[in-house]
Amino acid sequence: MHLLHGALRTYAWGSRTAIAELCGRPVPSNHPEAELWLGAHPANPSGLQVGESTVSLLDAIAADPVGQLGTRARAGFGDRLPFLLKLLAAEEPLSLQAHPSAAQAKEGFTREEAAGIPLDSPIRNYRDDSHKPELVVALTRFEALAGFRDPHRTVDLLRALDVPALEHYIALLEGQPDSSGLRALFTTWITLPPPALGTLLPQILEGCVRYLSGPAESRVYAREIRTVLGLGESYPGDAGVLASMLLNRITLEPGQGLYLAAGNLHAYLHGLGVEVMANSDNVLRGGLTPKHVDVPELLRVLDFEPLTGPARTASAAGPGDPVYVYATPAPEFALSRIELTPGCPDAELRRPGPRILLCTAGSVTLRCGDEHLVLERGQSAWIAAVDPAVTVSTRAGSAQLFSATVG
Repeated sequence: MHLLHGALRTYAWGSRTAIAELCGRPVPSNHPEAELWLGAHPANPSGLQVGESTVSLLDAIAADPVGQLGTRARAGFGDRLPFLLKLLAAEEPLSLQAHPSAAQAKEGFTREEAAGIPLDSPIRNYRDDSHKPELVVALTRFEALAGFRDPHRTVDLLRALDVPALEHYIALLEGQPDSSGLRALFTTWITLPPPALGTLLPQILEGCVRYLSGPAESRVYAREIRTVLGLGESYPGDAGVLASMLLNRITLEPGQGLYLAAGNLHAYLHGLGVEVMANSDNVLRGGLTPKHVDVPELLRVLDFEPLTGPARTASAAGPGDPVYVYATPAPEFALSRIELTPGCPDAELRRPGPRILLCTAGSVTLRCGDEHLVLERGQSAWIAAVDPAVTVSTRAGSAQLFSATVG
């Protein structure tokens, strides 16, 4: 059991306050802080505190894969940690994106390797051969676009804008209100020539303004329309603004989760959350970004089946148990949230590691055999497979902890 030091990633869409405040550092930070990586990703591995020294978790696993990962994890995923845990702080929208399936990732990675595209090239789509299912759990109210909306509701939304130039596109979806119709409309919009996009998008944004100025009782899609206007202001002339009108608009309250399997188009808009994913960096972007957008490759991986009820809640591991589990089908990871209050029983994490624990509220004591470790808010710990079972107790008042391990 060791204290784990995360790797901070600074992107333009990050927050100057959220991660810094959670970790007890001065705010505002010098740069927008977007993600804190906790894991053994080759691009930015975390560090293990060993005495007075810090050792890369990647190196520690390479030196002792059996002790760090255990036989079960190695049998499924080899000598690599299969999951990556993150703190994610979005002050501005992330790019519109999707992730490939396992088969698509292997094929794409092999193809780009054979083509000689460097791993660090800005036009590289596949930086590894793994898929990237992911689960984000809100720490604050968390806003997102996730998966294609039911086509009938999308037709209703588009009609409500009362934009004559949309009639052709509405008819396209209305005539085929299923995944094929969504594919046809999305493909048409994402490949519009710049002159056509430059004509259509301003008319839609004007329709959005008119809609929001109408009677309050008729503004059923006010949240969706405000999002379109905000994206149109931030990304003028971007086809991703059109695509956003086809997606579910999600608000997660603290503790709620959002699971996204391969192929689901999504964009996180605003908020602070804990995110766990397969240990991959494969992203296919569709807009709302100055980064590389490969539309043909994106169309190859997208799942156009409407996504219904994507938000998830956690279930208690047992009666009176302070451990709440987020069920997903992902074999690479399992995430649980531990809620401790004064006088409640200690939380026992009997399942063997590898495990990463992240304290997001209060202060806790971890006991692992004869060892103990204190985690303050914003701190994390690594539990190796060889370590004994862990017991977690609150030090004073209420505390919250997230636990990520192999699925």
